[in-house]
Amino acid sequence: IFITGGTGFFGMWLLESFARANDKLGLGMQAVVLTRDPAVFAAKAPHLTARADLQLLAGDMRDFRFPAGKFPFVIHAASDTSIAPAGAEPRSVADTIVGGTQRVLEFAAQADTRKFLLTSSGAVYGPQPPELTHIPEEYVGQPATGYGAGKQRSEELCLEFGRRHGCEVKIARCFAFVGPHLPLDANFAIGNFLRDALQGEPIQVAGDGTSERSYLYAADLAAWLWTLLFAGPAGRAYNVGSLSTVTIAETAEAVAAVLDRPGTVRIMIDPTPGRSPTRYVPSVDRAKAELGLWAWTPLDEAIRRTLAWHRAAAANSL
Repeated sequence: IFITGGTGFFGMWLLESFARANDKLGLGMQAVVLTRDPAVFAAKAPHLTARADLQLLAGDMRDFRFPAGKFPFVIHAASDTSIAPAGAEPRSVADTIVGGTQRVLEFAAQADTRKFLLTSSGAVYGPQPPELTHIPEEYVGQPATGYGAGKQRSEELCLEFGRRHGCEVKIARCFAFVGPHLPLDANFAIGNFLRDALQGEPIQVAGDGTSERSYLYAADLAAWLWTLLFAGPAGRAYNVGSLSTVTIAETAEAVAAVLDRPGTVRIMIDPTPGRSPTRYVPSVDRAKAELGLWAWTPLDEAIRRTLAWHRAAAANSL
């Protein structure tokens, strides 16, 4: 298996679950993981870098050196927003995403890849219309960001590659998640709330708290991605996420409730009466009906596990 984005949120969960499955099931599989800085990865996850079934490959996704040999399975998971930093020029972000995808596809052609998974994003749909409580895969929207445009073009390139090379290409349109390894200082509301809570500070909601999201726990995410790679039909896109809608304010309150800290949420802007909330919530009917996938972990349990992991990590660093 060849995996890009190995040090990101998605990548860490893919590697942790890969290691667990290899150990428990005796699969005998090998993985090569593309990372910009193996030394940083080794410091972050020494238990993974010490494994004989994982090999790190230093490089950027746009120009990495191709490892030798055949790779029947490729997961292009360099998809978190670290490649789209705040303030970056949209065209530059899109070009970075597309350039990386083109390079990975060139490698897949050389490596005789049979199954290819692209982790795309719900950003390909653009703003969710107010009449849609859950956005389906059939909806055709217009990306509003360079990140979304880059992901949309990457989907097109991958599907074209699949048709041309006879490779089974699957698309995971990923929404919002929570779990260990989620950055607490990035542009993820639930991560910011967890950071505030862990620091013993008021949980601050920067907006009016009415925007709606849903959160899939990271272990469920890993199960979804492996299922899509191995069992998903070729040329098919699936939303990846939870359909259990919560507002941003309710998300903050859920973090406070797990910590038994009622009254610590601070909402910075008063809601505008009569204004429809913005949404970023998927329909997952296709994944449930066709592949039996579901959000198995409730949000409060996902928050509890994530907080426990961060506390343990902080204690181990002392």
